[in-house]
Parts: sequence; structure tokens; C-alpha cells
Amino acid sequence: GAAARRPEGRRRQALHYDKIFYVGENDLYVPKDETGKYKTYETPGESYADPTEVMRRLIPTHVVFNGRVGSLTGKNALTAKVGETVMIVHSQANRDTRPHIIGGHGDYVWETGKFTNPPEKDLETWFIRGGSAGAALYTFREPGIYAYVN
Repeated sequence: GAAARRPEGRRRQALHYDKIFYVGENDLYVPKDETGKYKTYETPGESYADPTEVMRRLIPTHVVFNGRVGSLTGKNALTAKVGETVMIVHSQANRDTRPHIIGGHGDYVWETGKFTNPPEKDLETWFIRGGSAGAALYTFREPGIYAYVN
């Protein structure tokens, strides 16, 4: 998860948003059996050794948003109306990541998630270090489907 706090004592012109979305980017390390199928286990305790071995290679078998495939698509899609400003807070526990809104950009971006720092402006893609979180504000100017990718 990620936590964000507005800085106190700042008198600059405040940026406003209509909605805030949290996107947690998760790396999963799922071992395969001798036939190439992903393993399943009866209990979490039984699964400890095999995933640990997969993790040592530092290459995830799956990368998902908010813990599962499809968590931000279909009926789970994040929605905004034309003219709405959305803040997206994106965290990544392990690896560096580079989010991007296809069809949009970050009007204001805090790549390190530190709101006391001045934001970068008008970034197509931004950089979030592994073990960190960042945030971006975007005002939707046109109707349509926008894809949020890394």
C-alpha cells in the first residue's frame, strides 16, 4: 500500500482533483511443476519454499495491478468524465516501473510521491522507483477509453 499526506504550512496555489485512484503494481512469483503448469498448494505454509526459490531469480512470473488480472478492466475500470481531474497514486514494491496513460499524460507528476517537492509537468511517462510510490494528476479533455499501462 501507499500513504499520502498533504503538506502543512504551504501557501502555494492548491491543486484540486475530483477523484483519486490507487494502483498497486504487484509482482507474483508462482512456481511451475514438472509439466510446466503453475503449482497450487493446500496452505500458505506449504507454498513457502517453492516461491522463495522463484523469487531468488528476481524475475516475476506475473505482474498485475491491484493484486489480480482484470482488477482495473471491464466492470472494474476506473472512470472519469470529460473535465474531471483525477489523481492516480501508483506504488510498486519491488521493481522500477514507468506508468503512462495512453491518450493522456501526467499534467502534474510527483515521481517520488513527495508532495513537498514541486511536481514535474506534462510528462508522457513517469518513473517510479521500486519500493516507492508516485502520483500524477490528469484532467480528461476528450471522451474515450484511456489505457493506464506500465
